[in-house]
Amino acid sequence: MKGKIIFLSVFFLLTTGAVFAQAKNAPRSIISTTALIRKYHDQKELSGMQKGELLELYIERIKVLVKTLPYIALVTKPGVTMADLGIPDDSEHKKVLDNQAIGTTAFLDTTVEFQRKMMPYSDKGNLIAAILFYEGTLKSLHEFNELNEM
Repeated sequence: MKGKIIFLSVFFLLTTGAVFAQAKNAPRSIISTTALIRKYHDQKELSGMQKGELLELYIERIKVLVKTLPYIALVTKPGVTMADLGIPDDSEHKKVLDNQAIGTTAFLDTTVEFQRKMMPYSDKGNLIAAILFYEGTLKSLHEFNELNEM
């Protein structure tokens, strides 16, 4: 009985270690997999929302744009890795991708903090117009994909 407990404990530790080791070496997406819009809105829907809800949509769209637009010459959809594009998956390229992710996160942290402090003072109509503009820009990425496939 004691041997079984020891065996299962050691097996569990080795399995856990192997799982975490694989996660470190797994290929990373160039565009963050969190760079997605759950739903697009129209003017009527947005007009019926409270300013706090609009602010959250505004911030969400900024995050998606910042995580997507710098990479559209390479890729426009989350989930594509360097290997998928034929970019060597070596330490130099991984380091560049890691540094870019760190820079993007720092930029977004500062931007979101600013948005949360300053945007509550904005006009509701301006927030709605900005959200619609950002959504239009994100929708245009689909057109970009079609142009790119020609």
